[in-house]
Amino acid sequence: MAKPIYGLLLIFLCCCCTLASYSQNTINGLVKSELDGEGLAYATIQLQPSKESFLTQANGSFSIEISEETTSFSVKYIGYRPKEVRISEADFYQINLQPNPEQLDQVFINSESDKVSAIIQQAIDNKKHNNPKKRFNTYRYKTYNKFIIDNENAAGLDLTADSTQNSIETVIEDGRNYLAEKNSLIEFEKGKGEKESILATRTAGFKEPVYELLTTNVQSNTWYEKYYVIFGSEYSSPLSDKALKNYSYKILDTTATERPAYVILFQPKKRSKLASFEGLLYLDTLNFGIQKAVGQLKGKANLEAVQEFSYVEEEDIWFPKTNTITIKPGSLDKEISIFGGNVDLGRLPTKNREGEELYLKSVTTYQDLQFNAPVNIKKNSSAVRLMPNAMTTSDSVWQNIRTIPFSKRDQQTFNKVDSIIRVKNIDRKIEVIQHFNNGYYPLGFFDFDLRTLVKYNQHEGLRLGAGGITNEKLSSKFRLQGYGVYGFKDRAVKYSLGGGISLNKPTGTWLNFIYTDDIAEVGSFKYLTDARVYSLFEPRLVNINYYYKYQKSLVSLQHQFTPKLLSEFQLSHNRISQTRGYLFQQNQNLFADYTISKVTASFRWSPFSDYLKSQDRNIEIKQGFPQFSFQATQAVSDLLGSDFTFTKLGTKINYTYERLNQTSTQVILEGNYGFGDIPLTHSFHAYPNNPEKERIMQRFSVAGRRTFETMYFSEFFSDRLANLQVKHFLRRWNLGKYSNPQLVLITRHAIGDMSEQSNHYGIRFNTLNHGYSESGFEINNILTGFGLNFAYRYGAYHLPNFEDNIAFKFTFYFKL
Repeated sequence: MAKPIYGLLLIFLCCCCTLASYSQNTINGLVKSELDGEGLAYATIQLQPSKESFLTQANGSFSIEISEETTSFSVKYIGYRPKEVRISEADFYQINLQPNPEQLDQVFINSESDKVSAIIQQAIDNKKHNNPKKRFNTYRYKTYNKFIIDNENAAGLDLTADSTQNSIETVIEDGRNYLAEKNSLIEFEKGKGEKESILATRTAGFKEPVYELLTTNVQSNTWYEKYYVIFGSEYSSPLSDKALKNYSYKILDTTATERPAYVILFQPKKRSKLASFEGLLYLDTLNFGIQKAVGQLKGKANLEAVQEFSYVEEEDIWFPKTNTITIKPGSLDKEISIFGGNVDLGRLPTKNREGEELYLKSVTTYQDLQFNAPVNIKKNSSAVRLMPNAMTTSDSVWQNIRTIPFSKRDQQTFNKVDSIIRVKNIDRKIEVIQHFNNGYYPLGFFDFDLRTLVKYNQHEGLRLGAGGITNEKLSSKFRLQGYGVYGFKDRAVKYSLGGGISLNKPTGTWLNFIYTDDIAEVGSFKYLTDARVYSLFEPRLVNINYYYKYQKSLVSLQHQFTPKLLSEFQLSHNRISQTRGYLFQQNQNLFADYTISKVTASFRWSPFSDYLKSQDRNIEIKQGFPQFSFQATQAVSDLLGSDFTFTKLGTKINYTYERLNQTSTQVILEGNYGFGDIPLTHSFHAYPNNPEKERIMQRFSVAGRRTFETMYFSEFFSDRLANLQVKHFLRRWNLGKYSNPQLVLITRHAIGDMSEQSNHYGIRFNTLNHGYSESGFEINNILTGFGLNFAYRYGAYHLPNFEDNIAFKFTFYFKL
């Protein structure tokens, strides 16, 4: 009896293997027009007998998983005769569809473009009804987001993913799995916009928040605005008010659902140079709202953004249900623009170390939707708020939060990445990168200031030193700071010592005490609240030749009224001495050395920027323009032995307009006004950056960011000054990984005057009262960040020798 039993068991196992092998299969193919051989984008493929429908890719190709029950599939395309295809053992199906003139006449009454344009225009006109931000005074909902990087062939994947900035670039480049989750409450109030409260978040391997991820706009939640955002990059929306000028449209099908929809293909017009993409819109045939939308970018990386909507019958509106973004390695030799820049295979690797294909995916689900619900959004509040307990959410709470299954493989990813990060010390690498972007190198409880290490200028020659500031590893309630440097040309030591006390951590309120013995450029004016900008070197610094010495004792109060409004108030006592034979006359007395006691109030307002606020920091999510800086300084004689009384006012407006055609225009307008007894050391200059050399090539150096390249150092000083810079950035030329040249057209103008020029002895200078002008261009990033700059000086201060009006320099824009 044993043999029959073994025989039955063998037959049973064979049957199981057979069923397993045929239970799931994949059919691949291409749908083409028989008329011209072109692939038919987004043709409808319906499986029989299941009635499941799929769409071909933009080139007409398809790859569909089918079950053993699938016996055939039909292919439909508007304007073509449908075709039925039987499933066989073929590896590839090529389907050629014949045009159907009768159907074309039936579907398109006048012409295809007339009908589809009318539908799109109706959808645009109905945005006031279908766009929740236009329709409702308030609403609120919750989201759950999950994103993963993993290999293409992993079994049982139910994964999602994201990555962008330096924080996780090491994980991406090594081709390892990556997983993060986030649960948020989104509230909207008309006039105040949407605000996000992050209720729970965690990233595999990281105990602290990965702020670069939290501050990245992964995918817009609406297609009705002017822009649609994918990973921080803006694209022209196919339903923007000017969409018909930017896109061409074609009706592909009409769905046979309870709420039928037009299936419309949108593609950027060939003449359009806007940042755009192609895809599908499913538009409700009754209210013309979006039921589903698909956007695609194809190149070295292929991106697909899908958004599905659910119908809210009582409000007659379609509201987002699911957002999905997928990025896979592509086959085209073309970069796609995401993450705020171009992505090629160096940022999104094609394979991991095992040779498996990698992909990135992000899925967001919407739930608990309420319209006209009571919300309480504070004016000028941050766009995103990280709640205090968001990082300590328990596993049991996560189980209730999740709307997407969390598989064993997901848990393995957390364990795997956690071990990788510990072994590779990635937390430390991220800490170094984040500090380096701000000009520091962290070492234990001390952050070394990289700007103090090596510098060079005409007065000190080579300047070497060290300095920095303590961090929270020492204390979160106080900090110590300082530096010491030595100039090899002037053979002098400079130093600074000080510290601060934290008065209120959420508002960034610090009380500081600092003493400094150093040098400063004559005529310089710095806004205390301007963001700290770090670069490998400061271009102007190399050529500055006129300094004064100072010994400064100060007490300052730094405070954030809101994330958008920064302030600093400072009381300082300054002892000034000269490095040249300058003398200042006041009341018939000549001063070479003098004392100035002054009070300064400085403000920086960014009303259109968005911020993420956590317990200990504010991070700018989106830089908005215009930005305003204002500073007022009052020097008082007889205060702590001060010799002079004067007032200085400064205002700066920075505006950048970025266009979807990948060009932008930057305008910086600054005005400075001073009155009273102002010595030359504390006057204003217009950021000159031209060495005093005889020949053009002798003056060849590094161009600045907003400097007058043809204006010689110490040529002009004023106590009333206005200057304007306009830069127009054209589209980049992508010539390779290390060469992305960009032409920038530049014009600069300044006008100023000095009320009592005769009070200044020992130095000759002009006052800009006739107006100064220069124009030119830059070609940046010709090779690994290096470029060239050309400027020409004209107008009232045009010089007799032609070559003296020309500046030719190189540029260097270093981006981490």
